[in-house]
Amino acid sequence: MREARFYIPSNEGVQCLLCPHHCRIKEGGRGLCRSRECRDGKLYALSYGIPCAIADDPVEKKPLNQFLPGTRCLSLSCTGCNLSCRWCQNSDISQVAPEEADFTPVSPDELVDICLKRHIPSMAYTYTEPFTWFEYMYDIAVLAHEKGLKNILVSAGYVEKVPLQELLPYIDAANIDIKAMDDAIYRRYCGATLAPVLENILSMKAAGVHIEITNLLVTGLNDSEEQVRNLCQWMVDNGLQDVPLHLSRYFPRYRFRDAVPTPKATMLKAREVAHSSGIQNVYLGNI
Repeated sequence: MREARFYIPSNEGVQCLLCPHHCRIKEGGRGLCRSRECRDGKLYALSYGIPCAIADDPVEKKPLNQFLPGTRCLSLSCTGCNLSCRWCQNSDISQVAPEEADFTPVSPDELVDICLKRHIPSMAYTYTEPFTWFEYMYDIAVLAHEKGLKNILVSAGYVEKVPLQELLPYIDAANIDIKAMDDAIYRRYCGATLAPVLENILSMKAAGVHIEITNLLVTGLNDSEEQVRNLCQWMVDNGLQDVPLHLSRYFPRYRFRDAVPTPKATMLKAREVAHSSGIQNVYLGNI
C-alpha cells in the first residue's frame, strides 16, 4: 500500500482526481476502481507492489504489431479498472478488489531486474487498467527507462491530463482500446465517456509515443459499417491513418453473454471498410 497521488480533501473524505470520474470517497470507502481507499483523510493505492499477474509475452499479444516485432515483453498487472465494460475479457482481475485476487509482492527493482537478467527488452502494463495502479506503474516505468528498457502502456485511455502528462515521458508505445465511436455506448455499457479517450490518444501522438488502436467489435452493438467508418474517419481526420488498427473479434464474456461471437464475415467487412476509409495498417484479432 502506498499513498496515492492526484487527490484533494473533501468534506467527508477525499476526492480522487486521477481519472474523469473524480470519485468522492468517504472515510473507509473506495473509488469505482476498487483499488484506491480513503484512510484517515488520505487516499491510498491498495495494489501498489502486489501484482496479480506477471507473464513473459510476445509483444504482438498486447497487441503491438509495429513496435519491437518478434520480441518479448514482461507483462504486468494489478487488479482494478475505472471502466465497467459488460463484455470485459479479464473481469476476474479487472472487476475485483486487490484482496480478491491472488498476488505476489514484487518491487519495481525486482521487476526491472527480471527483464535485465532474461534479456527482455520491454515492460508492458496490461490486462487490467494500469492507470488505476498509477503509482506502481510510474515507479517501474521511471526505473525501466533509466535502465534502457522500453515501456508499453495497454489501456482504455480514461485518465486525466495531468497524470497522463507526467507518465508520457517514460512511455515508448501504447495500445489504446476505443470501445466505440459512440458516447452513448460508453455511458451505458462501459460507465465512462468517449471524449477524454480521444483527447488522450492525441496527447500521446503529440508526445511521440508509438500508438496502436484496438476496437473490439461486439455483435449487434458497435460492429456496424457506420461505427467502423466513424472510427476510421476520426483517425484520418487527426493524422492517424498510419496508426495500426486492431479490429478484435468478440466472444461472450462477463455480463454480456447474449450476443453471439462476431461473425467472421463482419470482421472481414470491417477490415474492408477500414482500408477504404484510408487506414493503412489493419489487423484482425481473435480470428
